[in-house]
Amino acid sequence: MDDLVPKDSIIDKYFFTPLYRPKSAWSVVAWWEARRPVYNAIVGATGLVSAAAVAIFGHPPLQALIGVPIVYGIAANICYSIGSVVDLAIRRWLGPRADSVGPVLLRYGFVFSVGLTLLPIPLVVLGWVLRTLLR
Repeated sequence: MDDLVPKDSIIDKYFFTPLYRPKSAWSVVAWWEARRPVYNAIVGATGLVSAAAVAIFGHPPLQALIGVPIVYGIAANICYSIGSVVDLAIRRWLGPRADSVGPVLLRYGFVFSVGLTLLPIPLVVLGWVLRTLLR
């Protein structure tokens, strides 16, 4: 990590922080909530890229370009909130051996969220290619 992620970068601060040892359940929730704005900004920006690709290659109705991202954003935040619940449950189960649980859950959940948000791009491009070839 030392060679790949510059110290004091957003990536280092939010995804590769040193192990934290929260003193209470509230401090676990606070740790997660401190990272929510960056998660929302990155997943939201990724969603804009996907929506642009869908608008260009997929020609969806306007309602879909407005409604789907709102519902998706709400669902993404509900799933993000589950991260702190799972973090607390694993900490209760494993005790002091669970120091890396929060950062690991955050990293995997973030990568999954960004990947899922980008998934429409290859699908609509493939559909566009097939429509173009089959004309």
